[in-house]
Amino acid sequence: MTTYGLIVIGSGPAGVAAAASYLEADGEGPVLLLTADEHPPYERPPLSKESLRGGEPELTPNASADGLDGVEIRLGTTVDAVDLDARAVRAGGEEIPFASLVLAPGAHPRVLDGVDADAEVRVLRTYADLERLAESAGHARTALVVGSGFIGCEAAVSLALRGLDVTVVSSEATPQADRLGERAGALVEDLLVGHGITLRGGVQISGIRAPRTVHLDDGTTLEPDLVLLAVGVEPSTSWLEGSGLQLHEGRVVVDEHLRAEDGVFAAGDAARTHNATAGRPIPVEHWFDAETMGSVAGAGAAGQDATWDSVPGFWSQIGEHWLKYAAWGDGHDELEAVERPGGLTVWYGREGTLVGVLTYNADDDYERGEQLVAQAAPFAAGPRGDQPEGEGEEDEEG
Repeated sequence: MTTYGLIVIGSGPAGVAAAASYLEADGEGPVLLLTADEHPPYERPPLSKESLRGGEPELTPNASADGLDGVEIRLGTTVDAVDLDARAVRAGGEEIPFASLVLAPGAHPRVLDGVDADAEVRVLRTYADLERLAESAGHARTALVVGSGFIGCEAAVSLALRGLDVTVVSSEATPQADRLGERAGALVEDLLVGHGITLRGGVQISGIRAPRTVHLDDGTTLEPDLVLLAVGVEPSTSWLEGSGLQLHEGRVVVDEHLRAEDGVFAAGDAARTHNATAGRPIPVEHWFDAETMGSVAGAGAAGQDATWDSVPGFWSQIGEHWLKYAAWGDGHDELEAVERPGGLTVWYGREGTLVGVLTYNADDDYERGEQLVAQAAPFAAGPRGDQPEGEGEEDEEG
């Protein structure tokens, strides 16, 4: 029986990056990547954007997978358990030994209570989800998107660009305001309304009866041709319960090296990772950060000293408009919005320290803000235009 030098569970950004990083670091032994997905590794960000906007949905291969030459990839494979004592995973009744393990199973869409089991609702996480959603959209005139997070907002605009009459229902009065503040929320609202989308904020779903009858808690009943649930995700880690690994709210607890225990690592949506720069655990669900964490985990599995210390964040494309966000993301107690012609920057602070920045048509502030957050600069440094430490020193010396 082959003992793999590394087994990676999951073919998302964290899993692919982990395998590629392990190979780049000259990790020993064969590498096996197990994934429940039926498709070779692909980019997920386009699923809610260009891949949904019309015509046949297209799969965008993950370019990072080009670095997986020699990796054995088993598609459509569900991992049932991991035995830490035996150093093996169980998949389809087969016990597969490993020297090192990277857990990157990702997450799955959250499902609301009160939804009939046979209700025709769609979610959007995988390419298979996209195919089902696009097929439904091809026969629909009206669509209801439940949830005003960025996936919901991106998908709502993409459906509107297909010609559908789209309504977004959210418990938030203003999209994203609870997380990003009223000014940023107002910007998101303007972008949605600008694409002809109807917003119904401050209401919740009380039930969805088959096939697509949606009851709101204000007494309203809606009957759209298409229902998309975009109400967040949950880590796909239930199979790890009882494994001996420490879980926190479903995420595998790891240190700044992405290590859960000797030879076992976790990365991406399924990890609760300690960030060395922040000095505390920072749970994130963003593509770029999953790639970064995967690279750290793969290098660590190969015996290298790697650390997750970057500021997390994401870019969101709503139609043709880009929002860029870099932040620790675990709360703020003050913010300041700075307007510019055609653009906006929102600075976030906590206990007097700058902890985040969101920009719209203000890339200079985004780049500056990301560095200031990493340096734990005073909150006022963002709005008043301070440069990060070390910037411009060579020019001054020259």
